[in-house]
Amino acid sequence: MLGQLVLWVKIAMFTDHVMGYACFCADEASCGSPRWIGRGLSCVCIKRKGAYERICMNLTPVQEERLQRLKHRMKVYFDPSRRDHQEALKALWHATYPDQELQGLVSEQWKDMGWQGRDPSTDFRGAGFISLENLLFFAKTFSASFQRLLKKQCGNRATWEYPFAVAGVNITFMIMQMLDLQSKDECAFDLLYCVAFVVMDKQWLDKNASYMDFNEVLKSTRTQLERELVLDDVMRIEDMPSYNLLC
Repeated sequence: MLGQLVLWVKIAMFTDHVMGYACFCADEASCGSPRWIGRGLSCVCIKRKGAYERICMNLTPVQEERLQRLKHRMKVYFDPSRRDHQEALKALWHATYPDQELQGLVSEQWKDMGWQGRDPSTDFRGAGFISLENLLFFAKTFSASFQRLLKKQCGNRATWEYPFAVAGVNITFMIMQMLDLQSKDECAFDLLYCVAFVVMDKQWLDKNASYMDFNEVLKSTRTQLERELVLDDVMRIEDMPSYNLLC
């Protein structure tokens, strides 16, 4: 729980580098019960160097708006009948395979990207439409890293590899769990997704993993992300050591 509270504070700080004020408490009891981030002025208690530090954050109207927008994104299910969802899926294909014509929203081609079957819409049930948005953001923003992971170009790969697209959906769901839907900046969420994907692939290679090891790799990925996010000098996603893996 304490680690998650620190993550909430850090994600809030990523937006506009807003800092709250801190006061030191002699013990945990005197701090009182921490309130959830995202409800106006919010406080958490963090034990640092033998003392408990209460960090109070007052969200700006812009941050609050971004928080609500991000929460809304996380609640949107993928609907294959919606035109905008269909267009997003087509955009993902064209960003991934710019030189290949898509035969249809239901096609054997999707298996090449790492979906479980001919219809990728069935794989969005766990994380919803935002998982498609995350993949599309990654493909357009960090195209070189995206293609490197898609094509499994680095390292000694396993014979039985993780399916790329389905792994992406799982990473979205993992980050939603990590932040407990309390991220303050929707862009920070998308950037963290990209970092998480490249970290997951590096963990995969470091462990000489195969398909059956995917859940263990995802667990170690989460551990590394949590460790980096609570570092004192990490004030933005770009400050995370693993962000350099995207370059």
